[in-house]
Amino acid sequence: MPAIGISILALLMAALVARASGWRVGVGIFAILAFEYFIAAQGVLKQWERLPPALMVMMAVLVILTLLLAFSGRLDHLSTGVIVLSQAFRLPLELVMHQAYADGLMPKQMSFSGCNFDIVSGATALVVGALALRGAAPKWLLIAWNLLGTLLLLTIMAIAVVSTPVFEVFGTAPDQLNTWIADPPYVWLPGVLVPSALLGHALLWRRLRG
Repeated sequence: MPAIGISILALLMAALVARASGWRVGVGIFAILAFEYFIAAQGVLKQWERLPPALMVMMAVLVILTLLLAFSGRLDHLSTGVIVLSQAFRLPLELVMHQAYADGLMPKQMSFSGCNFDIVSGATALVVGALALRGAAPKWLLIAWNLLGTLLLLTIMAIAVVSTPVFEVFGTAPDQLNTWIADPPYVWLPGVLVPSALLGHALLWRRLRG
């Protein structure tokens, strides 16, 4: 079930980031998870008529917090291989999202049957990450992989946003609108898993710059 898959992946990634960042940051991460679940359960994120919509505000705040963590230096102890391999969670995530589409929860354009090819990031992270762990990943490969993954992530983020009832770019039919992420536990997709992917890319760009 997509609900179980999203929950497991979100809690796993939150736990991994929390452990790597220290207990203070970890407490904050799980407090954010609980808050996201609570406001989703209360229906706050379904108020699309509000300007700006609460979900958009939540995402903007999370992007800022994620980038602050990435460039804070707290995760500089992680090896390049670990950073890349951490992105492999996007492979099972895309399979879960495709099942969500098959179950009628998610619009087609957000799956790999539509316009979302982020599964490539997860699959290639296994190969590039393994090479990086062995010290056999040249810098050009890391740059190319990180650029591809970043672009794929930004693409699905844009698709998800324009598919909401705020924009309705792909149509107004219920099966074309991205509303499922406003419900628990699916809120952890934009609330935990997207920031986790963004964190990995930001960390690698920081590493490559250095």
